[in-house]
This record gives sequence, C-alpha cells and structure tokens, in this order.
Amino acid sequence: MSDVATTIQAGKGAGIDPKQGRRAGMAAFVGTTIEWFDFYIYGTASALVLGKLFFPDASPAIGTLAAFATFAVGFIARPLGGIIFGHFGDKFGRKNTVITTLLLMGAATVGVGLLPTYAEIGVLAPILLVLLRVVQGVAMGGEWGGAVLIATEFAPPKKKILYGAFAQQGSPVGNLLATVAFLGLTFMSSEAFNSWGWRLPFLASAVLIFIGLYIRLRITETPEMIRAIESKTQQRVPLVEILRDHLGVVLLAVGAVVAGVAITYVKTTFALSWATSELGFSRTEFLQIITVALVAQVIIQPFGAILASRIDVKKAVLWMLLPELVLLPLMFFMIQTGNFALAMIGMVLATAPHAMYYSALAGVLAQLFPAHIRYTGISLAYQLSTAIFAGTAPFIGQMLFNSTGSIWPVVVLGLGYVALSLTCMVLLLRGKAWTSRDGQLEQA
Repeated sequence: MSDVATTIQAGKGAGIDPKQGRRAGMAAFVGTTIEWFDFYIYGTASALVLGKLFFPDASPAIGTLAAFATFAVGFIARPLGGIIFGHFGDKFGRKNTVITTLLLMGAATVGVGLLPTYAEIGVLAPILLVLLRVVQGVAMGGEWGGAVLIATEFAPPKKKILYGAFAQQGSPVGNLLATVAFLGLTFMSSEAFNSWGWRLPFLASAVLIFIGLYIRLRITETPEMIRAIESKTQQRVPLVEILRDHLGVVLLAVGAVVAGVAITYVKTTFALSWATSELGFSRTEFLQIITVALVAQVIIQPFGAILASRIDVKKAVLWMLLPELVLLPLMFFMIQTGNFALAMIGMVLATAPHAMYYSALAGVLAQLFPAHIRYTGISLAYQLSTAIFAGTAPFIGQMLFNSTGSIWPVVVLGLGYVALSLTCMVLLLRGKAWTSRDGQLEQA
C-alpha cells in the first residue's frame, strides 16, 4: 500500500485561488456532463436501434446482443485511454489533456451520427461503428481522471471528496440529457426514428463540445501539478511506478469502483432492452421511468459526498451500499409487474444507494496516489473496473436472460457487483486505518 499521508499533505498550503477552484469545479462538471452524454447516447441507441440497423441479419435477441457487444468495446478501450492520457496528464499537466479528450470524444460521437448503416455500405458499417466506439472509449478513459483531478487538486484542504463530486455529477446529468434526447425522439414515427431520428443526439454533440471547450480553456493548471513540475518529481513512465509500488491499491480500487459504475448499466441499458422487448413497456414509457430515476439521482447523489465528508468513510460506505442489496431485487420485481408506477418507484429507490456511493468515490480515489502519478493511478483503477465490469454488464445480463429465460440471474449479477465493491472499499480503507474529517482522508 502507498503512503497516503504524503499524498494528503501535498494539497495543504497550496495558495489555491477560490475563484479558480470554483471555475475548476464547473469545468469538471460541464466537461464530464458532455463526455458522458456522448457515451450514454450510444448505450441508449444500442438498446433501441443499433442492432437492427447495423446487424440486420441477426434475430432481434442476437442483434441486441451484438449491439451490446459494440457498446462493451468502448469500455474495453477505456483502460488504454486512461494509460495514454494519464501518462501525458502526469508529465505535462491536466488542462491540455482534458481539452484533448473532449475534442476526441466529440469527433467520434459526431462520426457515429454520420455513419451509413449496413443497408447502405454492408459489413463496413459495423466495422466503422466499432472503430468509432473504440475512439469514444479511449477519450472517455482519459477524461474521467483528468476531470476529477482538476476538481480535487483545486479543492481547499479538507474538501477533496466534496469537490470530487463535481466531476461525478456529470455522469447522471449526461445520462439524463441522453435519455431526454431519445425520449423526445420517441414521439416521431418508427420509420423516421430508424431512418434519421436516432442520429440527432449524436450530431447535437458538436454544439456541446464547443461549450465545454470554452469553459475548459478558461481554467489554469492545478496547483499540485504545478508543484510536481517545479519539483521535477514526474516519472518518465508513471505506469511503471504505479505497477511497482501501488499495485495493491490499484487492485482494491478496481473492485471498489464496480458498484458505482456497473449497476447503472444493469438497471438502465439492460433493463431498457428487457422491459421494452419482453414486458410490453413502450420505448416512451420506460424512457420516462429512467428519466425520473435520473432526476432523482441528480438530486440525491451529492449527499453521498456530504455524508462521507462528515462521518467515518467506512461507515458511510456501509450506509450507502447495504440498502442496495435489498432495493436492487425489489426494483426488478416491481418492473416485472408491468405496472408503470411501480416500475418507476422501484427504479428511483434502487438508484439512491449506488448514486450516493458514486458521488464520494472520486474524492476517495484521488487521495490514494501521489500527485506525480495520480492521473495514471486513478485512471487505471477506474477504467479497468469499467472495462471488466460496467461495459460487459448489459452483454452478460442479456446473455444470462437469453440462456435462462429468467430475470433473477441478472439480479444475482447486480448483487455480486455490490458485494464486491463493499468488500474492496472496506479493505482499501482499513488497509491504512483511515478516518475521514471534513472530506480529508487521514491515517489514524
């Protein structure tokens, strides 16, 4: 395990400008919102339309499985992006790195919106779709770590977890915008939606990218990164030091991230496909359910960071994750009734625990590694977790459902994600006997 005390002291006495801190928090929030919007619209489109347009020769179930496989490819590419952009972010700074990831994501997303379908160019269409999804994954892999560090490294002492929540809030807001975008499109005819309507959210990304660039260009480099550059502590290859001296922390962090990322795709991407293809929900109805749950997440999520900043982090983790072990099965039971209101209530209830946990996650992870290798360290841990668990969640869920005809193996899968994160986070925190005081991790 790494000496976290050294890392924690790095942020003290930095002379942080409060105005720059607020601007950095906003830049992290807006940038991640845009990048997550781009990433999530692909997930929604894969559940609704990409299978029939890019894999038309397959049966509906297999076509959906193929679309979810291309969805997973983006996640598999994310560790590569985390390593590449983590390297440059640790050596040359956070600001220019996150500007690059934003541009890369925008180009790939607009490219999907312009892509001809299988009916127009044959097998080249799914090949290009996969390639663009890979580019999205590489960009997203570099984005998250940079956004978190822009927020937390500008944070005043003892507010790391709270500022880290700015970057985390971009995920539900981006998901909400993506869902609302497709919800609006469900009111057009199926012919129009399948022909050109599904492309509109992808093309709209171009406008959002310019907004994100304007905001990010106005921030400065983070104080902790400036000190690392001035002290010349950067490693030639940060990944080497991470794997040599911090591998235990990385592995536990991979497990700790799972509940914060994989559950979302079990209860939205997979559940959307399941409910609309098997239970008789219309696209409009279930997107409305997801929209309400996302609004609830946007409101509830920040309280996780507040809780973890006020009490012992281990206790906060238990309070946030243990309810999910009951609420996740309850959600699927309520959806399976086919009742719109019950499904919505179940989705909202199951959203709260993992959303609050996700809010606190970034600020905790950002304090695990020294500044000169921090971008690489948190990116590697987070993106490996998303690649192994989150990106495969809809695919594995659909495969389990196809093979058993029952939703309950999918529920067990989700509960396994929660149990894994609970175990790894408790071990991670206990490894250094940490306590939390106002969002600052300290050795007891």
